Amino acid sequence: MSTMEHQEVDLTKPQNQDLIWDMDNMARRELAERFIKLFENRLCVYSESVRQLYTNYNLHFPSDMGRKMVVLPNPYAFHDTLHGIDVQAIRKTGLCVLPGAVLGKPGLLLTTQLKSGGPGPKTMPFKAALAQIISSQKKAGDVFLPIMMKGDLREFDQQMPYIHLHRLQVNSLTRLSSFERDDIQQSITHKLLMLYRQADSLNC
Repeated sequence: MSTMEHQEVDLTKPQNQDLIWDMDNMARRELAERFIKLFENRLCVYSESVRQLYTNYNLHFPSDMGRKMVVLPNPYAFHDTLHGIDVQAIRKTGLCVLPGAVLGKPGLLLTTQLKSGGPGPKTMPFKAALAQIISSQKKAGDVFLPIMMKGDLREFDQQMPYIHLHRLQVNSLTRLSSFERDDIQQSITHKLLMLYRQADSLNC
């Protein structure tokens, strides 16, 4: 068991609010918790206020904080926190990841933007959809580097949790050296490859 499971959240110290996600509006909170845990250390988490990207973290649901989730970066892995990530390099994708189990399908699914009260989502298996996106981006001379940030865990019609994906465009990190940009790209790609390989077996 990870020692981080027992890491205390000290509320007497100023907290990075980007890492405290509100789950008040989740009707199916337990399902949402199980779902978001599938992405723990598989999708990097971005904090706009400190311009950092966390690749090694623990998701914590402290009972004394009510309906909140706290992202706890691993304090012993400084090299896993990527610095100097300007918000101008972060883009919305309009893509959403869904739990297949809610729709009677295995693994993860990908769809375009969901609107509550609208028609049911048209989905594709995550693995196949991701392969298509990566291929089309490569042809366009770009790389697809999905990340998540506060506000990306949502719920469709009070029934199904989903994650809206943001993406990092490394070419927009003009203040960083090409070596630093390559390192960031490799870190996210490594995580994405792990998620890709496991997508069909991830169920909440």
